[in-house]
Amino acid sequence: MKDLQGKVILVTGATRGLGKGIAIGLGEAGATVYITGRSYDNSNISNNISGNLGETQSAVEEVGGVCIPVQVDHSDDEQVRLLFERIQDEQDGQLDLLVNNVYSGVQALSDANGKPFWNFEPSLWDACNNVGLRSHYVASVFAARIMSKRNSGLICTISSWGGLSYIFGAAYGAGKAACDRLAADMAVELKPYNIASLSIWPGIVGTELITRAVENSTNQANPMLSERYNWETPLLTGRVIAKLASEPNVIRRTGRVQIVAELAKQYGLVDRDGNLPVSLRSLRFAIPFALPALRNYSSLIPDINVPWSLLLLKALSSPKI
Repeated sequence: MKDLQGKVILVTGATRGLGKGIAIGLGEAGATVYITGRSYDNSNISNNISGNLGETQSAVEEVGGVCIPVQVDHSDDEQVRLLFERIQDEQDGQLDLLVNNVYSGVQALSDANGKPFWNFEPSLWDACNNVGLRSHYVASVFAARIMSKRNSGLICTISSWGGLSYIFGAAYGAGKAACDRLAADMAVELKPYNIASLSIWPGIVGTELITRAVENSTNQANPMLSERYNWETPLLTGRVIAKLASEPNVIRRTGRVQIVAELAKQYGLVDRDGNLPVSLRSLRFAIPFALPALRNYSSLIPDINVPWSLLLLKALSSPKI
C-alpha cells in the first residue's frame, strides 16, 4: 500500500544500518524521501564500515520510492540549515516527517568495547552525543519552522532501551535518555501546531554497532545475543514509522515512547523475513533471555508485556542486559 504517496520525508544519517532500513520502509510506502550522510559513494570512506547515499538511493527507488540524497555533515549547523532551506524550496514548503536518526558514536563505542568511561577522554561524550543528540535538536528546530506553517507534521527521534537500562556505557545511555526527554518536551510545544513528536525504540537491530559490540564483547555475553535471537532488521523500523506517518490521528501518541515490535504487532506488520520479533519487555523475550535453555520453548511463553513500573525496577536492580 502506497500510504505515503505525495508525502515529503527527511531521514538523517541514512547511508547504512537503521537509517537505510527506515528510508527503504518509507520508500515502500511511496514517499519522497530525502536522506543525508557524509558520503555519496565509497571514494571518501576512511573506515571499514560500508554504506553510502548512492546505495541507499538505489534501494529506496527499487521499492518504488523517490529518493533525494544530500551530503550533509550534521555537526555543521549551517549545512543543516541549508538542507532544510533546500527542502522548503523544492517541495513548496512541505515537510511531513522528520526522522532523527543520524549518529556518529559507532566507532567510538566500538573502540571503548565495554571499558569504564574514565578510561577514555571526555571526547567520548561528544562522539556519542554531538551528532546523535544535539543534531536531533538542531534538525527539529528547522523542521518545526516548516511544519508549524502548515499546522501538520511528525518528528520521530530514534532512541533505544539504553535510555532505561545500561547497554553501551554512560555516555550512550545519557544520550538516549536525553533523546526521550527531548521528544517528550518538544511534544508539549508542538502539539498546538498539530505536530506530533515521538521517541522510537527499536529492539535488538542487526546494525553495525550491535553486531560489532556482540562480536567484540570481552564479557561473557548471553549466548542468545550471539545467536541473534529475536533480532530485528532495520526495515521493520521503517515499516512501523511509515504506518505511524499514515495515521490520521497520530497526534494522540505524541510525547510518548513507541516500541517498534509492539507497534508492528498492532499494525499487523512483519519484518523482512516474514517474522515478527517480540518486544524486549515481552515475557516471550525476557524469560528465554534470562534462561537461554528455554529458547526452544519460547513459542509456549505468552507474548505479554511487562508493565513499565516493573521494568523500571528491573533496570534499577540489574543494570546490564
